[in-house]
Amino acid sequence: MSINNPTLETAVFGGGCFWCQEAVFELVPGVISVENGYAGGRRPNPSYEQVCSGATGHIEVVRLQFDPQRVSFRELLRVFFASHDPTTMDRQGADAGSQYRSVVFWADDAQKAVLKNAMAEIETKQAIKIVTESRALADNPFWKAEEYHQHYFVQHPEQAYCRVVIRPKVAHYLADPVK
Repeated sequence: MSINNPTLETAVFGGGCFWCQEAVFELVPGVISVENGYAGGRRPNPSYEQVCSGATGHIEVVRLQFDPQRVSFRELLRVFFASHDPTTMDRQGADAGSQYRSVVFWADDAQKAVLKNAMAEIETKQAIKIVTESRALADNPFWKAEEYHQHYFVQHPEQAYCRVVIRPKVAHYLADPVK
């Protein structure tokens, strides 16, 4: 559950650059807010530069607040797995490094069970091996990224990375929303 609103739930995903994940999840009906940040590392309140160095162990992630009456955790997982490649270790496209690995930080045992089932289903149906990590959010604090990382695609749609990398992911979601 969300700390701020008991009717909302929290989900935390890492699937490459957080700008890409944020741009897609902001389009999902039922997602109330998306924050870019870091989780899974050893240093409290790391900076972007520290995370990019690889020395902190953190992963670029998005923290979602969502209304489970409008979108389920299972549906969010479908969007997550469709918006990145969960079979590559420490890389998404040209973005390489441990901070770009695929991970789901589950908030409770129910999310953990849904994640486990979703990953098994994808591996079976698609005959692939998923490298997505499964971690407890309670053991991996979320640290909000610097303000200039928030709503990046919306604020910089003509920036080269946004045009070349993020826009196609957004277009793919809009053309075929995962439900």
